[in-house]
Amino acid sequence: MQTYEDPATWTPEPTRPRWQLIVRFAATLLCFPVLCALWLAAAAALFVVGLFADAIAAVSNSFERGYLRFMNDTLDGIARLGSWFVTWPELRHEGDTEYYRARVDRRVAHWTTLASAPREPKKARPPVECEIPLRDYRGVGAQYVAEVALGQGWELRPSDVRKELRLWWSAASHVD
Repeated sequence: MQTYEDPATWTPEPTRPRWQLIVRFAATLLCFPVLCALWLAAAAALFVVGLFADAIAAVSNSFERGYLRFMNDTLDGIARLGSWFVTWPELRHEGDTEYYRARVDRRVAHWTTLASAPREPKKARPPVECEIPLRDYRGVGAQYVAEVALGQGWELRPSDVRKELRLWWSAASHVD
């Protein structure tokens, strides 16, 4: 945590009212299939346009990079529409600190296992950065995630802890 940051942002999020979670969960059940269909339709349309744009991309690298960025932004924007969704575990465990502690412990342990795996020849390097979304730590706060991650060899990266906590595997800076 940086000294200039407000310590209140590192604490657990307030518990949401049960009725609000139930309404959001019901809306999630209705909107999720629509969002999936919208994402698939957009992906298919962008793919078809990309086939025709491939002729231009053969001549212009900047067009190809721009189109790929546009595709990523469009599909990520559609996926972000579901950020208000409430999942079944969230509905059941809202306010349950032990559940969120176990969830954070599992998530950090998973990333630690991936990052500490030995590098295999002719394979991609293990990930050295990760993001833990607010959805995983809302019941315990970012301070708990930071403590667990620091204990397992991670370093904090600049993050907006109201959305996610970014971590960097410090052992990655050591040369093999």
